[in-house]
Amino acid sequence: MTARRDVDQRIADATLQLLRTRGPRGVTVEAVTARSGIAKTTIYRRYRDRREMLSAALERLTTTQPPGADTAPRDRLCWVIEHAVEAVDAGIGFGGFAALLTDEDPEFTEVFRSILAGQRAALEQVIEDSWPGVDAATLIDALVGAYTAERARTGSVADGWEVRLFELFWPVVER
Repeated sequence: MTARRDVDQRIADATLQLLRTRGPRGVTVEAVTARSGIAKTTIYRRYRDRREMLSAALERLTTTQPPGADTAPRDRLCWVIEHAVEAVDAGIGFGGFAALLTDEDPEFTEVFRSILAGQRAALEQVIEDSWPGVDAATLIDALVGAYTAERARTGSVADGWEVRLFELFWPVVER
């Protein structure tokens, strides 16, 4: 990895860590500097402002490759379940998710929703290609809602969550 990519990665990692734990208002250039150890001047050479820094970090979340055409339908549903919550689970965290729901930081909301649209479109395409007639948007919403409800109800997402969702939704998509 080149030095530039290493610095970019450290900035993105710090940005996402702060977003997950403190929400978007906790993501400032000063906070990223403190978390990453990267000088403020270096950050400003790469990003004009906080919005660009957030956008760059969030864009790293959308590199999901769809399953291959030869992937079995059961494995495709497992893939959809795993990736439907990826933007929250491995991305913005519940701090960012809460801010998204409350529109606490409209600038963040706008950036994240535009990035999320691309990710959702890829998931919807896999669902539509795999199970014609299944309402892809509603299926994704149900998966994300179940994930969020599990976290709200118990404080965490239990092991086996994906298996329980698969067992619930498999009969629906394979009808």
